[in-house]
Amino acid sequence: MDEISLLNRVRADLPERHPDDVIRGRAALLRAIDAPPAATAARRPRQRWIWIGSAVAATCALTGVFVFGGALGAPGGADPAAAAVLGSAATAARDVVDPVVGPGQYLEVRTDALYAAMGTTEADAEAARRENDGNLRDGDLTTFLERDLRALWVPADRSADWIEVRCAREPVHTFGPRSETFAAEAGGLEQDARQVFPGGKTESGYSIVTLDADTAAELPRDPRQLLEKIYQDNGAAGPSRDGEALVWIADRLRSGTVSAELRSVFYDTAALIPGVTITEQQATLNGRTGTAIGRDEGANGFRQDIIIDPETGAFIGERQVLLHPVADMPAGTATGSTSVTTTVVDAAPEGTSLCAG
Repeated sequence: MDEISLLNRVRADLPERHPDDVIRGRAALLRAIDAPPAATAARRPRQRWIWIGSAVAATCALTGVFVFGGALGAPGGADPAAAAVLGSAATAARDVVDPVVGPGQYLEVRTDALYAAMGTTEADAEAARRENDGNLRDGDLTTFLERDLRALWVPADRSADWIEVRCAREPVHTFGPRSETFAAEAGGLEQDARQVFPGGKTESGYSIVTLDADTAAELPRDPRQLLEKIYQDNGAAGPSRDGEALVWIADRLRSGTVSAELRSVFYDTAALIPGVTITEQQATLNGRTGTAIGRDEGANGFRQDIIIDPETGAFIGERQVLLHPVADMPAGTATGSTSVTTTVVDAAPEGTSLCAG
């Protein structure tokens, strides 16, 4: 069975595809993954596929990091300035009292994200089929940015029903005529959705959050021990073990369910990662401003950032920034970003009113 058929088994909403479409879909996937340094690498936790007529698109946050060696500071950890900011945030987070969710209440975790959708227009896919046996060529891929708004309501009793509302993604930024066409062809494939997860678990028994309470309780609280565990758990994943370690931390922070105590440990752990620097003193996501701490990996052409408030220890969000032009996107584009806010509320919504605003 080919990988596209496997995908269809996972995504029941995808239509049956002609074998020619499978070939083109595979070509787009391989080109996105195996492209040279100035191109792209897909990030596992955020990949989404959209079928458009005879074309295929991948929505993904693209990530990577550049090894600066010892040029920016002590070789055993982050640049001193970045380490100082992370240390301040860690200290502040240790004094934070987590929101108290009373009986019958919920912790509302809202995630406002932007992701890059990558693929081909129908015209480019048709030309590739007619002129190149369906194989995509350099320059066939294009992109647009789309908004992904969702919220999770976590009950005070974690064994009760968790509620998630996911809003249909919508294009918010294009990069020229081809990108505009691609965005128009990609529209209308999703609808607003509300789903209930008993005990916060899927039907297969997996947690719907990246870091559930049981897993969080088992993590070492010593930053050096935690970093070693991250290295071990990641194995050979990612472009480098240090780059993937920062991605690991960013993925868990953006879940919105990390306690202040563990958030403090994560900041101290990030300060131990070589090559981590301050990438922007004043970085704004969704109207909130903090300091961006990140790590570049020139071999992949992307930078992973986490954005924090060093005075309060708050996690504002995270992003991946493109270092080289890719598929109509200019260098400096944030190909993926998430902003997370948490609030205690008295009830979870019955419908998808979140998406109406």
